[in-house]
Amino acid sequence: MLGTYLDKMKGSTSSPPRVGLDEILWSWVGAFIGIGFVSYANANLFEKIDLLMIIGSFGASAVLIYGAVKSPLAQPRNLVGGHVFSALVGVASQQMFHSHLWLASAVAVSTAIAVMHATRTLHPPGGATALIAVIGGEKIHNLGFLYALFPAGGGACIMLVIALVVNNLAKHRRYPEFWL
Repeated sequence: MLGTYLDKMKGSTSSPPRVGLDEILWSWVGAFIGIGFVSYANANLFEKIDLLMIIGSFGASAVLIYGAVKSPLAQPRNLVGGHVFSALVGVASQQMFHSHLWLASAVAVSTAIAVMHATRTLHPPGGATALIAVIGGEKIHNLGFLYALFPAGGGACIMLVIALVVNNLAKHRRYPEFWL
C-alpha cells in the first residue's frame, strides 16, 4: 500500500516539449505589454485617486494568458472570474478573521479554491489574489470589497484585452479557446 502511494510521486509522463523561439517571443511581448499597461495605469491614473490597479498575482496570470494560451486555466472566464471571486472571498475572510492572520489566510485561499471550482473559474493566481486581500497593507484593506473591482477585476480585464490582441497577432496562436 505504501509502495503504491509512493509510486504516484514518480510522475507518469515525461517533461513537456521545448517551445520555439517565436512562442517565447510572443509570450514575452504579451507579458511586457499586459503588465506594462496595468502598471502604467496604476502609476499614472490610479495612484492619484488612491486606488490600486496592480497586484502581485497578475504576474502569475501573465504566465498563463501569454505563455500558456491553450490552458483551460488561462481562458477569459477563468482569468476574470478567478480573480473577482477570489478577491471577494479574500476580503470577506480578512474582515471576519482579521485578528487571526493565520486563520484568515487559510480560509481565504482554501475557500477561494472551492469557489473557483464551484463556479468553473479555476485560475491559480486567484489563490494569491485572495491571500493578498488578507495579508496586504492598509491600502488594500481600506478598499474593502472594492478590491474585487479595482484592482482584481479591472486589472484582469485590461490584461485580457491585451491577451486578445497580442495572442491573435501570431499566425500559430489562437486565444481564447472558449469564453464561457
